[in-house]
Amino acid sequence: MNWEQLLSLTKQGDTKQRLRIDQDETRLGFEVDYDRIIFSSAFRSLQDKTQVIPLSKTSFVHTRLTHSLEVSVVGRTLGRRVGKAILEKYPGLQTKSGYQMNDFGAIVAAAALAHDIGNPPFGHSGEKAIGEYFKSGKGKKYLEQLTAKQYQDLVHFEGNANGFRILAETAQGASGGLRVSYATLGAFSKYPKASLPYKPTKKIAHKKFGYFQSEAGFFHEVAENLGLIKEEIDGEICYQRHPLTYLVEAADDICYTIIDFEDGINLGLLDESYALEYLINLVKDRINTEKYYQLEQTSHRLAYLRALSIGALIEDTVSIFLEKEEAILKGELHEDLLSHSRYKAQITDIIQKSKEKIYESKEVTEKEIVGYQVLNTLLDTYCTAVDNFQNNNTTAFDRLILRKENGNFDYENEDLYLRLISICQYVASLTDGNAFEKYKEIKGMAL
Repeated sequence: MNWEQLLSLTKQGDTKQRLRIDQDETRLGFEVDYDRIIFSSAFRSLQDKTQVIPLSKTSFVHTRLTHSLEVSVVGRTLGRRVGKAILEKYPGLQTKSGYQMNDFGAIVAAAALAHDIGNPPFGHSGEKAIGEYFKSGKGKKYLEQLTAKQYQDLVHFEGNANGFRILAETAQGASGGLRVSYATLGAFSKYPKASLPYKPTKKIAHKKFGYFQSEAGFFHEVAENLGLIKEEIDGEICYQRHPLTYLVEAADDICYTIIDFEDGINLGLLDESYALEYLINLVKDRINTEKYYQLEQTSHRLAYLRALSIGALIEDTVSIFLEKEEAILKGELHEDLLSHSRYKAQITDIIQKSKEKIYESKEVTEKEIVGYQVLNTLLDTYCTAVDNFQNNNTTAFDRLILRKENGNFDYENEDLYLRLISICQYVASLTDGNAFEKYKEIKGMAL
């Protein structure tokens, strides 16, 4: 892979090449990507989607929106620092093509901003709930009517693939979706493969999948344009990651490692003094002990340690990326960057403690159970109404549902797979609160 091609400004539907040297410096194409994402309704919905605690009403707990903004800030810094070094190593990118350090930061920031845009309500349990409906719930009836890949898209519903669909999908008044650059789409795509073959290797890029069958053709177009390395596994084409994907992933890893831990402390799920020790272990070589002990409130000490921790991990991540850059361009790095971190032991300790005390806490578990019931009910209600419509057998209740949700999903499409993906995308677009209100309405509990 080469950086000139990887930094493609091409957008869906373009008929001529976009050159960096011709860009308006007051509003660069990569910065337009960021703007279009942040003004999208899909991004706004993240303000009421779970990051740690589903349906939490506590103001200081992160939502997907605040998390995404923080990941974007970290990603921008990572991109700029890496970009500065890349331009020094390959000066022609700047002198001949016009690329600047901030271009790298803008691409990573935009991709990081969108990294959770396809996630359903109720956190990762939302993905599992959608998948379970088709795997073992009433949605299992569609198995014989779909191809293997189409059914796999549903039973392992993936927020990353749904995010790519949101960024790329042509909708009324939005031909070509948000029309973000191919460089940003490439950096966004952590798992550049289809849902099958399922986890064919232990490579990080094969852990999940990055696009639904409905977007397969466009994904291949993006990958070819960017020059992503192809490989064939079980007769299927997969790709190596875009190099900047590693920075998007690292920004996410840094934020959820440190900030989810902070939320756990604020929620009282982690003992304050015990948790602070974990963070101190990560930054013990950087901490100003005199300054630290002058901070009287736990929240102030926590904020100080958080800033130091994120700063340390950013510096380490940039160093790792630049050390591995040639291997990355050859498609030979198959682990995330932080797995090579000098702070790996401390990160592992923090994540393990977060898993024990936060992610598997009673509060999270109870609300995830509610989420399963809510999403199962919504999916069954919508799928049943659409099936009955297609079979000219709608009940009065079905007609009420379709009238209420008119335009929210494509129930008139003759293609079963596209109807089901459209329903799943709509359910995934709902906020935690929206989904719960619709559930109550269907159950007759809203009045």
